[in-house]
Amino acid sequence: MTPGDRTLALRTPRRISLLRGIRRDALVGWLFVLPALSMYALFVLQPLALTVQYSFYRWDGIGPATWIGLSNYATVLSDPDMRETILNAFRLVVFFSLIPVTLGLIVASVIHRVATGRLGAAARTVLFLPQVMPLVAAGIIWGWLLALTGLVNQFLTAIGLGGVTRAWLGDFDTALPAVGLIGIWVLLGFCIVLLLTGMTKVDAALYESARIDGASWFQELKSITIPSLRYEIGVCLTVTIIAALAAFDIVYVSTAGGPGKSTTVPGIQIYYTAFLERQVGLASALAVALTVLVLVIILPLQRLTRGSDR
Repeated sequence: MTPGDRTLALRTPRRISLLRGIRRDALVGWLFVLPALSMYALFVLQPLALTVQYSFYRWDGIGPATWIGLSNYATVLSDPDMRETILNAFRLVVFFSLIPVTLGLIVASVIHRVATGRLGAAARTVLFLPQVMPLVAAGIIWGWLLALTGLVNQFLTAIGLGGVTRAWLGDFDTALPAVGLIGIWVLLGFCIVLLLTGMTKVDAALYESARIDGASWFQELKSITIPSLRYEIGVCLTVTIIAALAAFDIVYVSTAGGPGKSTTVPGIQIYYTAFLERQVGLASALAVALTVLVLVIILPLQRLTRGSDR
């Protein structure tokens, strides 16, 4: 046996033992993941697969189901009421996503510039409180505030603007913006805290150099803050857009989709179609279409922000 063969013979058992160790570690890791993976498969993947399956049938939830192929999807695309619910969801994107992210960026920049130490920590805590409140509770509270005899109308009357008072959540023209106001209130704190956390990671020397050169607050925001926070802005947009497109709690508690169909969003329409109209297949098709719509919007956004971050 040559010296090379002896060396190979000595190394081979070590490699085998190393591979066995890696396989054993992988097996142990999968055993730890298995309970969570089982719950995820049972309560997320299985309902999702069943929803896709139901979308190809006409079914009332009780009797036998009838295969109808893509007819439910054709109804989703052609029915004016279905299309209107999706348009309402996109209108909520303005209130739930664009406004909170823009205001959050401005407020976070101001706090980062002027409020440091305990004052900044207190501001973050107060602004984040709506995010930890249950959405149902937020809807109920704002329902009281925006009622015809609510605190908002009382305040307007007290300052001489009694002529503009109305049932804000019961008016066809103001119901959707009023729901959007609730969304702004809930999501603004999340955006502020996330963006403010990202600002603390930006090199302070950049801001100091900009101030020495006489840069204004807006110039700092445009040239330093926004380019440095593209990933955090992407996360804010992702979370808030999903919240707008998949909205249910706030809308159901505050307006239940009314008046008429003015605040009916896909989540509300899915609920009514499945449980009140007993058209489980059509509701499932709308749910699948909503899922695809969310993915079509979110995946390019994620890729864009990750690419920008690199």
